[in-house]
Amino acid sequence: MILTVTPNPSLDRSYEVPALERGEVIRAAGERMDPGGKGVNVSRAVAAAGRRTVAVLPLGGAPGALVAELLDAQGIEVAPVPVAGATRSNIALAEADGVLTKINAPGPELSQAEQELLLDTVRSHSRDADWIACCGSLPRGLAPSWYADVVTRAHAGGARIALDTSGRALLEALRARPDVVKPNAEELAEAVGRPLTTVGDALKAAEELRSMGARAVLASLGADGQLLVSDTGAWFGSARVSAVRSNVGAGDASLAGFLIAGGTGPEALASAVAHGAAAVRLPGSVMPTPADLDPAAVTVTADIPLDRELTEPVS
Repeated sequence: MILTVTPNPSLDRSYEVPALERGEVIRAAGERMDPGGKGVNVSRAVAAAGRRTVAVLPLGGAPGALVAELLDAQGIEVAPVPVAGATRSNIALAEADGVLTKINAPGPELSQAEQELLLDTVRSHSRDADWIACCGSLPRGLAPSWYADVVTRAHAGGARIALDTSGRALLEALRARPDVVKPNAEELAEAVGRPLTTVGDALKAAEELRSMGARAVLASLGADGQLLVSDTGAWFGSARVSAVRSNVGAGDASLAGFLIAGGTGPEALASAVAHGAAAVRLPGSVMPTPADLDPAAVTVTADIPLDRELTEPVS
């Protein structure tokens, strides 16, 4: 079982539009409404693969009730933490050329009692978990060290923990030695405080995160592929993608694929790449099923192309 923790979930509305024009009325070609948040998306991808998952998340108001209803319809066990504030609603606008514009609301502020209930709920459901995936931004009220506390508690209970967050929350958590962290290129550059222009730059940054405490780093480099760096080696994975429809949740699908395949080694990286590549071919934040995967399009190698320039360098 994979347990996911999403401290700041959302109700996501996605619209496909031909192009964005400020001040104009834009007719959407398609629309979707999905439960959102990085950890929620990981649970959705795990469930789509036919595996058991439990999603721990604070929920409040009508949006929170709808998130729980949508997750239940997808066969996901929900461990809700009732909160007074309403769950946030986010909007994503996907243009025909693949450009994505996202509008994310801040979400509710959690009281001290709600924070303690959230930790208790994670602890009570972690006993049966093969992995605990803690993902996304922290809501107002939670200290930047909150993820570090979760990592420490998870290790004390014998669980493995994957972390997908950024900024100070990531840096604080590294000291607790999470089993794997999954930054994208922008988050990786922010963590080490320097620009990334090549795959080699990303590799050095991932190695630096390991020196700061991460036991393994699964770095998403967008269209350029993914890196896995651990104490057993480093690998680079990429996949052929004919057309990108939406990259919402693609990184979350990658993390789910990585954990489903065991969460270690090149085989898990290949699964991560396959899931991410499948996700970008689907609308909105739809998570891929096994039928959507194309393992033959995936290449994983220990011969990392250090000099390859990133398609989208991060300054």
